[in-house]
Amino acid sequence: MKKILFVVAFLVFNAIGFSQTEVKYDENLAKSLHADEYGMKKYVFCLLKSGSNTTASKEETKKLFEGHMENIGKLAKEGKLVVAGPFMKNDRNYRGIYIFNVETIEEAKALVATDPAIKANLLEAELTPWYCTAALQETVKIHDKIAKTKM
Repeated sequence: MKKILFVVAFLVFNAIGFSQTEVKYDENLAKSLHADEYGMKKYVFCLLKSGSNTTASKEETKKLFEGHMENIGKLAKEGKLVVAGPFMKNDRNYRGIYIFNVETIEEAKALVATDPAIKANLLEAELTPWYCTAALQETVKIHDKIAKTKM
């Protein structure tokens, strides 16, 4: 019995050891992503809420949100927007988020000003500094590889 327990313990220990691959620091990648020593960097988090414009027609709203989506694509291609997405229906008037690949609120304000839906007050943006993994910037590249249908 002791021999069986030893063999099982040995196999479990080795399976755990073999499943953990050693991750090696990639200095070039870290530098290219502007990562600090912890692999982190500054971003600006943007919470999108329903705006004050409640009188826009359906046609106008549709056109403004088409521009909103085009702007998201443009900012993502420029590397200024690393995450964007809508919230599901909720009772807080939360509509979506942006995570801007910039360090200051002022830089993010300039990017927000390019969004037609925000300019028309269909959406309102709240901005706050945020600290997260520098690897977040790679999301757009990975998403392109897994999205069968493009928006």
